[in-house]
Amino acid sequence: MRIKFRRKLSARKRRHVRVRAKVSGTARRPRLNVFRSSAHIYAQVIDDTRGHTLVAACDLEQEIKERAGDGATKSARAKAVGQIVGERAKAAGIELVVFDRGGFLYHGRIQAVADGARESGLVF
Repeated sequence: MRIKFRRKLSARKRRHVRVRAKVSGTARRPRLNVFRSSAHIYAQVIDDTRGHTLVAACDLEQEIKERAGDGATKSARAKAVGQIVGERAKAAGIELVVFDRGGFLYHGRIQAVADGARESGLVF
């Protein structure tokens, strides 16, 4: 089982390197990065030129737990994370971003974060 996990992790890291070679955030159009663990999901908007995180959200925050509801699925929590990070980005004056899926395949919870961010007004 350990070998299978290492192979999956190294494959994700290789995909992430390929994505990051093409995707970079600037002050005008920062990068919306998503990280998915087995239990939680994290999203942050990053200005790569300065190396600063501008806004962030994760499903461990009380605001997201309240929005998604008690007993919400991981996908529902991921969509709430996308909505919150989108609202925080809009409040910070950010409307355009580039989406960095972090080497994860674009489906499931990663897609839910993207859909939530688009619903809140982010354009990518």
